[in-house]
Amino acid sequence: MNETFLILAAAGAILVIVLVALLRSERARAEAAMRLARLTESAESLAAAQAQLAGRQQLAQTGINERLEALAKRLGDSLSEQTEKTGERLRSLHERLAVIDAAQKNITDLSEQVVGLQDILSNKQARGAFGEIQLNDLVTSILPPSAFDFQVTLSNGKRADCLIKLPNPPGAIVIDAKFPLESYHALREAKDEATLKKVRRYFGAAVMVHVNDIAGKYIVPGETAESALMFLPSEAVYAELHASLPDIVEKSYRAKVWIVSPTTLMATLNTVRAVLKDVRMREQAGVIQVEVLRMLEDVARLDKRVDSLEGHFNLAAKDIGQISTSAKKIVSRGEKIQDVQIGDDTPTEGLPPPV
Repeated sequence: MNETFLILAAAGAILVIVLVALLRSERARAEAAMRLARLTESAESLAAAQAQLAGRQQLAQTGINERLEALAKRLGDSLSEQTEKTGERLRSLHERLAVIDAAQKNITDLSEQVVGLQDILSNKQARGAFGEIQLNDLVTSILPPSAFDFQVTLSNGKRADCLIKLPNPPGAIVIDAKFPLESYHALREAKDEATLKKVRRYFGAAVMVHVNDIAGKYIVPGETAESALMFLPSEAVYAELHASLPDIVEKSYRAKVWIVSPTTLMATLNTVRAVLKDVRMREQAGVIQVEVLRMLEDVARLDKRVDSLEGHFNLAAKDIGQISTSAKKIVSRGEKIQDVQIGDDTPTEGLPPPV
């Protein structure tokens, strides 16, 4: 009996254990199901979040791509614009360099010309030729060829640089080119007042030597005018003379030698041209008067012929009027004849007998 009790107790214990195990297994299943449901829910939430994240990532990627494209376009446009501007600046730079090169070449040529001019001016004979060439250019550009001669020998044996042919009065005027360059340079290079006064006297004396030389050689009574022109081929020398030495200018006036520069000589030659034109007009005045008289004679003859033609015209008009009157009468008679009825009953009174 004890064994049976033990067996029953053991069986009960086993049953209890089995029941407990079953209960634990059910709980485990329930917990597992709950955990699975939670995991499923979490997975769904995670999938939704992942999808949302993917959408946001796509939007972000699209925005980034658009911004990158806009940035690339702006960079491309900016680079193109900068490249174009750089090209324009380079072209402008090349043009300026070309201008600078041309200017440099002109400066070089001018320097060579200045050196050549200095060489000319340093030689007294060449300097005189320079003044004569400038005088030649001015005269030939303003006056007609018949109004001047160069290197003319006067009756006293002196050779003039230029002789302007003017009628009496005043007569032919001599122009002689002079260039007192050494004394002018000494005047410009004076450093103090004492030296300035000294070289100024030297400059004035040099000018007066030329003035007296021209007055003695080129004013010939009965052949030339009572005055002559001294041509200074430098505006600077002319201006310095008038500014610093007005007494020398006054002395030249008293010597009847008029000092002129290129500008004042041009004005003088224009005046001479006007005088020559007036002289030519006066010379042609007699010819013009003769031609006018001949023209008046022709006009008188023409007037007579017009009067004669007018008489013929009036006579012809009278004849034409008479012819017109006769024609009208003929037409009137013809119309009357046309109105006459020709037949057996036609009255014959007043008609001539038939032949």
